[in-house]
Amino acid sequence: MSRIGNKAIPVPAGVTISVAEGNLVTVKGSKGELSFQFNSELEINVSATEVVVKRPNDSKEMKTIHGTTRALLNNMVVGVSQGFKKNLEINGVGYRAALQGNKLVVSAGYSHNVEMEIPAGLKVELPKNTNIVISGIDKQLVGQFAAEIREIRKPEPYKGKGIKYDYETIRRKEGKTAKK
Repeated sequence: MSRIGNKAIPVPAGVTISVAEGNLVTVKGSKGELSFQFNSELEINVSATEVVVKRPNDSKEMKTIHGTTRALLNNMVVGVSQGFKKNLEINGVGYRAALQGNKLVVSAGYSHNVEMEIPAGLKVELPKNTNIVISGIDKQLVGQFAAEIREIRKPEPYKGKGIKYDYETIRRKEGKTAKK
């Protein structure tokens, strides 16, 4: 029995959910609109205050997608009502970021600056030139773009230089010592 899949999804005020032919679910809220095509065998029941996902049988395939479907649907509801945010920090002498139109330009110790196109639906802010805040309504898109930025220069354990999430702690290592 799926503990996650059997939970009802609360629908906050101002969010409307519609299910079309073949389980095409559209969620509209104050921040925007998201659509996703779920497995047509699952039953998605929408009421005024909650959404319930039910599976037709207990086959292994249905059990595997039951909880995932509920989690994706919940992320859509949270995204259009509150949105998602990821914070990144850049550590290192001369490491910084800047916005140029629809591009994020990161200087991370390479011989060239790394330019990244900001995907549609995402908002990138730079409170300081060493902090990057990515926000949007699609959790997967926010997380993927944050991971791509972090991939430019992962934090290294000796000096702690690189791009890391704000909640991430870097385990530091001691460098080599000379014999006397």
